[in-house]
Amino acid sequence: MTKKREYRDDYREKTLYIPGPTEVREDVIEEMAQPMFGHRMDRMTDLYTTIVEDTKEFLGTEHNLEILTASGTEFWEAATLNLVDENILVTTCGSFSERFANVADRLGKNVDRLEYEWGEAVKPEDVRQYLDESDKHYDVVGCVMNESSTGVRNPIEEIGDVVAEYPDTYFVVDAVSSLGGDYVDIDEHNIDVIFASTQKAFAMPPGLAVCAVSDAAYEREVAKDQASWYGGFQRAFDYYDRKGQTHSTPAIPVMLAYRKQMKYMLEEGHKARSQRHAEMAEYTREWAYEHFDMFPEEGYESQTVACIENTQGIDVAATIEEVSETYDFAFSNGYGSQLGEQTFRIGHMGEHTVESIEELTDAIEDVAGL
Repeated sequence: MTKKREYRDDYREKTLYIPGPTEVREDVIEEMAQPMFGHRMDRMTDLYTTIVEDTKEFLGTEHNLEILTASGTEFWEAATLNLVDENILVTTCGSFSERFANVADRLGKNVDRLEYEWGEAVKPEDVRQYLDESDKHYDVVGCVMNESSTGVRNPIEEIGDVVAEYPDTYFVVDAVSSLGGDYVDIDEHNIDVIFASTQKAFAMPPGLAVCAVSDAAYEREVAKDQASWYGGFQRAFDYYDRKGQTHSTPAIPVMLAYRKQMKYMLEEGHKARSQRHAEMAEYTREWAYEHFDMFPEEGYESQTVACIENTQGIDVAATIEEVSETYDFAFSNGYGSQLGEQTFRIGHMGEHTVESIEELTDAIEDVAGL
């Protein structure tokens, strides 16, 4: 049984290179210390409409957009409840895509899995073949854009183009660990629902989830008898249209931080921010190939999280601990029992640069004797 461990005031600060949360600008953190105000005041309308419309501008989307006080996990559940009557097809290639399918199982939906070995990427032609050969109609095809457990970046653009060929099948994308750091043209590729968490490539404190929803998906929910209450699309967007606010009390301090950080993101630009992440990913891959190997299928590597195969047999847990103690840098082991010591992961997302990632890799080389 878990016992209380008292929170102290003397923890050493660590630079975060984990797959989220990631580093947050100091002035963004300071925004959370503003005096409190009511979530039904005009000031809240100013704040919420600013962050919603700025996010739409950054993402370059005409989709409806909501920012909910939750983790991105909420939208696995909400999208399933809002869009699926009976059948959902989930492409699985790692821990988080499997969890997406498990959520739909728990919600009582008929879930079919298009399964891949961990480390492999979803192939659009396989999705087409599965849909063609199935005798079922699928309300939703669900896919994880960035499988951070394995470092795989799935080709959601091409998958979305395939799903567009099947009427009344909606495409739902979990982009929790990539949106904001890996450019995607949401409107161009039939993505009906795409969602992310702010503590990853958005480089903000945890506590908010961002979700863009097509008009078609919105209308689908309106026509259904049942939908998510907290994450319901109709409830969120109708309230925004009437009031310019959230339907339930939001995490106002985190939204204040969001406003500040989104201004930085707009200044940098979506494509330029994506290019910076691509440069960090390229550097990390080159370093990994020099000393180890990459775990994901070649050509499908994540732009925000490197999953590196431990070909040298280093003690991953001990290396992580020593790097943390000596350099105050935090990176991650492999995810779960399957990959714990077989891989390790570096989160190159948010406000990091090639130079800051190089500081971490230098530290790993030093501690592991590479």
